[in-house]
Amino acid sequence: MTEKILVLPGDGIGPEVTRQACRVLEVAAARAGLGLELDMGAIGGASIDAHGEPLTDAVVAQARASRAVLLGAVGGPKWDAMPVTTRPEKGLLRIRKELGLFANLRPATVFPALAGASTLRPEVVDGIDLLVVRELTGGIYFGEPRGRALVDGRREARNTMVYDEVEIDRITRVAFDAARRRKRHLTHVHKANVLEVSQLWMEVVDEVAKDYDDVELVHQLVDSCAMLLVRDPARFDVLVTGNLFGDILSDEAAMITGSLGMLPSASLGEGGVGLYEPVHGSAPDIAGQDLANPLAAILSVAMMLEHTFERADVANDVRGAVTAALEAGHRTGDLVLDGEERETLGCRAMGDVVLAEFERSA
Repeated sequence: MTEKILVLPGDGIGPEVTRQACRVLEVAAARAGLGLELDMGAIGGASIDAHGEPLTDAVVAQARASRAVLLGAVGGPKWDAMPVTTRPEKGLLRIRKELGLFANLRPATVFPALAGASTLRPEVVDGIDLLVVRELTGGIYFGEPRGRALVDGRREARNTMVYDEVEIDRITRVAFDAARRRKRHLTHVHKANVLEVSQLWMEVVDEVAKDYDDVELVHQLVDSCAMLLVRDPARFDVLVTGNLFGDILSDEAAMITGSLGMLPSASLGEGGVGLYEPVHGSAPDIAGQDLANPLAAILSVAMMLEHTFERADVANDVRGAVTAALEAGHRTGDLVLDGEERETLGCRAMGDVVLAEFERSA
């Protein structure tokens, strides 16, 4: 059976990194015995330029008919002056909502060869391997009422944070399941000392925890969690939280590793279609120059193999190939430390190295 994968390269360096990721996906799928058909589509600024909107109904239909979606990046200064409601980022928000992708999984792993790239001391980040599970389709980004108004002659803006128990229950179960596959430790991040929404989260998380008595649960205030992430990140394994807190903390956790160019993500839901994308942005300043780091996109392919196709063995082969490439000293420009004299590879050449290491592991 042939599985359809929708590739949405997007903007900036998106087409370059997804091109290398697709090369790895094809050889990895062959090793896994999977038949794949890669379809192409447009999202973000590329879709605006071609169709006048950041995501078309036709691409949504393509995504729904696919087993998984591989996305590059969206946005850039070319479209920054557009109204917020029609900017490239709206395409990303819409596809998440259309596919019901409520769970965002963002691992933050420190590769030993890159430990020196972190702004934290090497002994602090050594061996860090944590996972942020962020609720993706609820909370303050989507709550109503929202908007701006002129009230008594003063400009006023408001947003509403709303969650119901079903939304909290399902994301919590994703996090507990992930923790059960890892070190069996889950941290729930909240602000229950001042927010009623967080108080409901506390109640529901505790209720779900009764079904996972083999996983240790800790509740952590978001402000102290932010502090502990940079002081003692090794204490964390899996963190679960709402949309706003997850957005902020996952970026903080990402920088512990030293480079956004190394971080993949997965967005999962109940519809069966997963969306996989690197965490980094579109980096328009280096787009089209073969300077981009494709490793986060390649590692996103590994997450696809693990979560959509349930082939953790081949996913680990991909991760092993990335590790081997780094251990051998290969670097793109973003991975070179200040003052370090090292030859750098372009996007295509790094893809070649990873493919060679993957083949060598057969």
